[in-house]
Amino acid sequence: MADAILSSSAARLKYRWSRDRTGPQLRPTGAADVTVIIPAYNEAASVADTIKSLHAQTTPPAAIIVVDDCSTDGTGNVARALGAVVVRPRTNTGSKAGAQNFGLRYVRTPLTVAVDADTVLARDALACLLPAFQHPGVAAACGFVVPQRVRSVWERGRYIEYLFAFTFYKPLQEYYGKPLISSGCFSMYRTDILAAHDGWSNRTLAEDVDLTWSLYQSGHEVRFVPEAVCYPIEPRTFTLMGKQLRRWSHGFVQNVKLHWRGLLAVPYLRSAVAVAFWDATIAAAVYLVVLPILALVLARPWFLIGYVIDAPAVLVPVLAGAARRREIRRAIASIPAFFVLRTVNAVFFLRAVCAELLLGRSLRVYEKGH
Repeated sequence: MADAILSSSAARLKYRWSRDRTGPQLRPTGAADVTVIIPAYNEAASVADTIKSLHAQTTPPAAIIVVDDCSTDGTGNVARALGAVVVRPRTNTGSKAGAQNFGLRYVRTPLTVAVDADTVLARDALACLLPAFQHPGVAAACGFVVPQRVRSVWERGRYIEYLFAFTFYKPLQEYYGKPLISSGCFSMYRTDILAAHDGWSNRTLAEDVDLTWSLYQSGHEVRFVPEAVCYPIEPRTFTLMGKQLRRWSHGFVQNVKLHWRGLLAVPYLRSAVAVAFWDATIAAAVYLVVLPILALVLARPWFLIGYVIDAPAVLVPVLAGAARRREIRRAIASIPAFFVLRTVNAVFFLRAVCAELLLGRSLRVYEKGH
């Protein structure tokens, strides 16, 4: 089926990245004309599981390229031993986007998949994404995300956050044909369109948001396929979560600054971004500042009900999603952690807004969050 889907795309591919002939010259040989790029910096502890999950796919990729971004822990050796093609830049690229672009130059298939080195895929994940590309207007497709481990308070909070987002928000965005983000941990792209956009950009710290919004502004489509499931490792401690939230918050604000004019011309997307930005700024300020002040100054403790007044709106889709996955107990046990994470997330986002928009202190150093 994959050959039939991609035959027209293969005929018109233009590989702008093929000028670099110093690395391996890959040719599609697998069951699907798909190449997977795995950017990896010191991921020896997790990249093996990622590669094994790709080998176990019901529709295996033609090639697996691991970009060993000058790791010091033997990441490249681990990947090579498992049959992946390993490429290594002369110096560290400084970001995930840089590593992905280094790998993109070796792709020779109509479709490119980006997978994080700490993410494993369900056995049919690639097969589930392929049908989305039967429509010639589709440039990217992403799937459902579930944390690989759900143990600490931060992993549990992220678990509920993902259940809510991918059970409620993402299907709603798909209904209007505008998923807000093609997830950076696992997404599939048409290689020619990806190359036409010069791959992933380093101009913000959220390369997946930047690329998704750029695709929309160029007239392309992005799809959300909930059946395609991936399992990333999420931050297990406050320190690691803080690094990730800081990067994500600054990256989102940077993309709003970069794309706001272009977003005005894209129906629904402009509304989705506006609502998300409002929720992360005004609603967060009310949550963190206004409610406690009102309760204290007016001596009306019932104002604190505002902290849980939206709980049913969150819990209904979360429990519905958990029921489909037969994880009701895990979801119920993790719900308190979600409210802790939401509070911390609000603090990081408001700080990012102040730094990026008011103080002009843009964050540019990419720091891993796991």
